[in-house]
Amino acid sequence: MASPTLPVVQIAFLVSFFLLKESILLCSADPTDGFRQIPLTESNFLLQKPYNLASADRYSYSNGVRRLWVFSTDKPFKSGSSTDPRTEIRIKGYDYSSGVWQFEGYVFVPSGTSGASIMQIHRAEGEKPATDAMLRVYDGELRFYVGAVLENNVYNRWIKLNVIHDVDGNMLTVFVDGVMKHEAQGRGRSDFFFKFGVYGQIGESNRMESRWRDVKIFKK
Repeated sequence: MASPTLPVVQIAFLVSFFLLKESILLCSADPTDGFRQIPLTESNFLLQKPYNLASADRYSYSNGVRRLWVFSTDKPFKSGSSTDPRTEIRIKGYDYSSGVWQFEGYVFVPSGTSGASIMQIHRAEGEKPATDAMLRVYDGELRFYVGAVLENNVYNRWIKLNVIHDVDGNMLTVFVDGVMKHEAQGRGRSDFFFKFGVYGQIGESNRMESRWRDVKIFKK
């Protein structure tokens, strides 16, 4: 007596299901696996804010949460600069030009913030273009520059961001809540550093704010 066999369509469905499951597991893996955490102290967090204001006018740090805000009418971060207003933290002491580096942090963007960069991978000062990665918020969408939508409806909730920069491979990878959302090529070698906060872009809202906690840096 012949053994029973599954219909071809059912077999194909099962194969597709297990491949999809494996893909989801891979995409949802901890992006910091294989990396080592770099120690950070407050001396590594350099605040950049409108040059004519005190730090407390645009920044607070309480109960582990860094709150950064800026207005579209504010001055730039230094006198004579032609850049838009910002209140950002530059990670200093860990500029890099090779290897694989990763930024991790939880971010909260209040509703109403739009046309703002909340995280950057910056190239050496004075280079054009100035960045290899910029995560921006437009009307509640988190975007890679003005292109790929990384996450919808980001307002008023904490989301986890991981941004990996493989300098030697010239590749950038963005994860949101542990799920890979975007890959992009870099712009070639430079001296790089991470920044986070709010920095006005085209179409900026009058008031821009982001809040951050558990910011970490990793290296492979």
